[in-house]
Amino acid sequence: MLRPVLLKDFKKQYQKLPSISRQKFQKQLKFLLKDYRHPSLHSRKMAGLSRFEARIDRRYRFTFTIVKKEIWLLSIGPHDRGLGKR
Repeated sequence: MLRPVLLKDFKKQYQKLPSISRQKFQKQLKFLLKDYRHPSLHSRKMAGLSRFEARIDRRYRFTFTIVKKEIWLLSIGPHDRGLGKR
């Protein structure tokens, strides 16, 4: 099983999420750590980047990268912001 690493920006963004979205993320995190391609995550590699995006729900997304046996959580938030685009 992979080990999560929450980067500083991710932690700040996570704290700004509504509590229901934080709860949903915790559920998705369990899937992520077991299998980053779990169907519930709808994860995919971002075009031209060395990171992945995954879904919390229809509105919220997060990005991550895999380094050895760790998953680095990079950003989280509403769709574009959660993907690090804004």
